[in-house]
Amino acid sequence: MDTNRARTVVTAGLRGLALALISLYGSLVLFVLTLVSLVLVPVGIGLITTPWVLAGVRAHANRRRLFAVEWCGVRIPLEPSGAKSWKDTFRLLGWLFVDMTAGFVTALVPAALVFYPLEGFALAFGLWRVFTDGTYVGWWYGFVPVSGQGSALLAGLLGVALLVASYFLTPALLRVHFLLARSLLAPGQGELAERVRVLTETRRDAVDSSAAELRRIERDLHDGAQARLVAMGMDLGTIEALIEKNPAKAKELLTRARQSSAEALGELRDLVRGIHPPVLAERGLGDAVRALTLRMPVPTEVGVDFGGGRADAPVESAAYFAVSEVLTNAVKHSGADRIWVDLHHAEGMLRISVTDNGGGGAVVGAGSGLSGVGRRLGTFDGVLAVSSPAGGPTVVTMEIPCVLS
Repeated sequence: MDTNRARTVVTAGLRGLALALISLYGSLVLFVLTLVSLVLVPVGIGLITTPWVLAGVRAHANRRRLFAVEWCGVRIPLEPSGAKSWKDTFRLLGWLFVDMTAGFVTALVPAALVFYPLEGFALAFGLWRVFTDGTYVGWWYGFVPVSGQGSALLAGLLGVALLVASYFLTPALLRVHFLLARSLLAPGQGELAERVRVLTETRRDAVDSSAAELRRIERDLHDGAQARLVAMGMDLGTIEALIEKNPAKAKELLTRARQSSAEALGELRDLVRGIHPPVLAERGLGDAVRALTLRMPVPTEVGVDFGGGRADAPVESAAYFAVSEVLTNAVKHSGADRIWVDLHHAEGMLRISVTDNGGGGAVVGAGSGLSGVGRRLGTFDGVLAVSSPAGGPTVVTMEIPCVLS
């Protein structure tokens, strides 16, 4: 038996069991809360509670998206930024209902295939005596009525058959659970108009951001390096006049001019680094993020899986500065003492997750750094999702469509 395959099967069974519990209890609670909150909208209470409840539902759905891509490689597209219409609300409500019913079953089946055979083996080894005295059927194992050692051995054989089936079917059955979720959570054709609106907004934001960036560069050049170069030119003119009359003063001014040139060069390097870090151009996104985290005051672990390829330079630059902004927010506001960054590429999608163990409460809203990250990613048709319940942890997930070369 392939050890790696066996480990994969057992892991899939454990994940299926966890998903079954989450689907049954988590989705059931959120479904009831959502219905109650919507019913209370006409009396005013629901106007206050519904946004909070729906935020919890979206966080629940985003966590399922996270599990889908990490556990089975199933990508469930995120909602377009700003897509929070009633249609989206009812789609989420429908997913909660299906998740707590059919989703529960599709998660429980792979778990049962792995762990239900253990009961059959226990019956075959004598546990049947606890449930029957041998004169009547006291227990059923699947379709096998257990009333004695002979029928208990049949239960053990059925357990073997189920275990063999789990070896071949469990990972695929777990994938069915996520495919079901994708069929309900993925935006449909009806959101084309919303997508056009979002793309129009992101294009406008990209133009505004580019104009603001150009103004910043111009201001930094004017107030920094340009001013130092002008002063250095004046010093050189004075040196030229004093070099014969007052060599000591000329030497002093020459030393100051050399210092000014070094400072101007440093400012120019900092400016270039702010536009496009040299390590990003030379070594790629993974090493650039690793170099970025070395300067972090909080211990940060970085995992990279790009398969040896690289994305286009504009995509790498957008991803780098997005990660930088998210890390800055985590350090400033989360109170975390540990941060994890994961970057990988799969199915034509660059996916980045930044997780911290802080106090949670991060939101994407007007004026927040995360809203700027969302606009930056939107320029490349990327999306941002944030899961940050009170008490943490906070998981910021970013996705950018791209191909590696």
